[in-house]
Amino acid sequence: MKKESHNKPLFESVKLTTISFIYAYRSNILGLIMGATFGFLMSRAGATTFDYHAEMFLFIDMQLMKVIGTAVVIAMIGVFLMKKYHVQAVTTGMEVDFVKKPYQQGLIAGAFLFGIGWAMTASCPGTVPAMLGEGKISAIFTLTGLLLGTMAYGVLQSFIANNGSYADAFKD
Repeated sequence: MKKESHNKPLFESVKLTTISFIYAYRSNILGLIMGATFGFLMSRAGATTFDYHAEMFLFIDMQLMKVIGTAVVIAMIGVFLMKKYHVQAVTTGMEVDFVKKPYQQGLIAGAFLFGIGWAMTASCPGTVPAMLGEGKISAIFTLTGLLLGTMAYGVLQSFIANNGSYADAFKD
């Protein structure tokens, strides 16, 4: 009895594999493309230049503030239009939902710490990956601070949620 082969030609096999890969990872691929585009645009706008950040905080050159203001206005228009036309998410097909978060007590202190970190490092969290992409090695220290700060926030939230005790935090 002759065994039947189910192999497709090489070109057809590569084509099907590529299609299935793109379908399975479409949200990751879309995110990568959008992130690279965002980083490129931030770089072109000067948002990845340490001097522009320092000059903005010293009120010497307001170019970066103009970029941020323009981004805020465009985002406001975009959110308004998405709410009006009930836009669906590209990857999930579900309607984009805008849930207003309640005020939290530590919001003001957190915003203050964020501003201090931004002023000290001359980079905000959104610009750090773009700075690394440009080869600015000093951004590694900012990224490390961001990751440690995020971890500290998680540990503190866990501590507060367990009434100041870690004994209950690790129970199954």
